[in-house]
Amino acid sequence: MYLSKQKEFYSEIKTLIEQSRSKIFDSVNLEIIKTYWQIGKRIFEEEQNEKEQTIFSAYLIEDLAAQLTRDFGNGFNSSNLIYMRQFFRTFPVENMLRPILSWSHYRLIINLDEDQAKLFYMNNAADNHWSVQQLTHQIESHNYHRTFSTGTKEQENQGLPENKLQSKPTQLIKDPLVLKFLDIKPITVNLEQELKIAILDKIQDFLLDLANGYCLVSRQKLITSDQNEHYHIDLVFYNYLLRCFILINVRLDAFSDEDSLIMDRYVKMYDDKFKPKDDNPTFGILICSQNGDTEVKYSSPNDPNQIFITLYQLVIPAKEEFAEIVRVEIQHKISESQLYE
Repeated sequence: MYLSKQKEFYSEIKTLIEQSRSKIFDSVNLEIIKTYWQIGKRIFEEEQNEKEQTIFSAYLIEDLAAQLTRDFGNGFNSSNLIYMRQFFRTFPVENMLRPILSWSHYRLIINLDEDQAKLFYMNNAADNHWSVQQLTHQIESHNYHRTFSTGTKEQENQGLPENKLQSKPTQLIKDPLVLKFLDIKPITVNLEQELKIAILDKIQDFLLDLANGYCLVSRQKLITSDQNEHYHIDLVFYNYLLRCFILINVRLDAFSDEDSLIMDRYVKMYDDKFKPKDDNPTFGILICSQNGDTEVKYSSPNDPNQIFITLYQLVIPAKEEFAEIVRVEIQHKISESQLYE
């Protein structure tokens, strides 16, 4: 009898906490979405007001990003500001928005080509409480086209177990974008995402500290293919000794041949779009790590004869050095998460 009452009492308290967490997330998330929409609106309006001043328009976002990142962190970098402007242009009526969705949801949705597909995924993600990963799955499986080609919506949740259709409050409240917006530094937010950020930070510091010609160009560099497909490269460096760009991508997953082909594609695209005519071919570094095993692959598809590979080896650290950075950070994050469990 006592155990039954204790269990019921615990369930009641647990429900109160979960409901409270969910309400807090909804409230904060709503303010984030409204703020990003309003920022996008103001950027768009300012560009329209100054459209005759080409130079002003070209530097508007860059100057704004520099000031905002100084005061509020890299959540307001130029890439995110561009997304905010696109966010407003995609949904020019604020009441159209579904506030239950996070900024990560909307960044996926606004990159779609078809307006009807954007509305479809926004409404279904909100109605079904899809997480960002689940929304990604639905988009990649072409759910919108499958649904309307068969004339039924039965396939909307195909491939998603019933017990995983909804995000839990504990997952929502740990959204790193929420914490970044509030300028709160988490102890452990999302171990995998935080681990990747930590690894990228260490690689960045490591290369810059080498004093070996490295200059940081960008993190999460947006690159768009000729087919209007959008990709992000984790780290982009320029090395003035090698006179070439160096791209680095980190994946916390087992290495696959597909990953290698994708990295080759990024390198080729970067050469096509950004490499000066007289520079050497772009060099790619792919780092994959899972369950303590780290594999590092170099990519130089635009240098088929490996003319510059010997020169590159004199300046680019050995694969083992990159693997050691990953190993140390993984161990550090594991120890940190255990400390606060």
